[in-house]
Amino acid sequence: MRVVVTAVGPNNWGLADPIIQYLTTVGATIAEIQMYNHAPEGLFALMLRCQWPGRRDTLAELRSRMAEVGADQGLSIRTWARNGTGPPPRIGDDQGVPDNDRLVRILDESEADYLVLARYMRVLPAAVCWRFAGGRIINLHHGLLPGFPGAQPYRDAFARHMLTYGATVHFIVPELDAGEQTIHQDAFTVAPGTPLEEVTRLGERENEPRCLVEGLRRVVDGEVELHYHKVVAVRKAP
Repeated sequence: MRVVVTAVGPNNWGLADPIIQYLTTVGATIAEIQMYNHAPEGLFALMLRCQWPGRRDTLAELRSRMAEVGADQGLSIRTWARNGTGPPPRIGDDQGVPDNDRLVRILDESEADYLVLARYMRVLPAAVCWRFAGGRIINLHHGLLPGFPGAQPYRDAFARHMLTYGATVHFIVPELDAGEQTIHQDAFTVAPGTPLEEVTRLGERENEPRCLVEGLRRVVDGEVELHYHKVVAVRKAP
């Protein structure tokens, strides 16, 4: 069973040691580890993906041990395993209010598997991104990336006399515009002379919802994952 552990806390040396030591001691196989140590912000962050040797019901033991490490080291630690079986993953329902501390509390209280940002149009702080790292934050951008980033991609493409418009579903990573996180893109074409208002209507009402649904399906069905900030296809067992 694949497990993702994230840890965020004050900048300090050796904070990852007890986490890694415990996992390797109990026989977990570490597949990916990323650490961020930024002195000016006083921020330490860890994202670790491993193969957990125990059953799903033993995750409580792992979470308990990680809570002890967090309390001892002054870290905010989360242990998450994607629901490969059982009920569908639970998604966080964001109202667009930029209260990041409350957002984190809601996600933790509801035990949400994924945070989905549909044209959220705000930059999540790096600390929030690290708390839910490993492919748990998904964003819908109403433009084709990387060609049309920014807040007005329809208008920007229209100004360049484009006849093809689209939307992009991608994972969010702490580094803004890091690239290579695209999950799915959907495009539509219009005839020359189509006004911007009609382009926007087609994009918002038809193309963007279709793109978001397919992007989420690929993630929820386990077809793609985020490894080392890159989207990779998951090979399913026969």
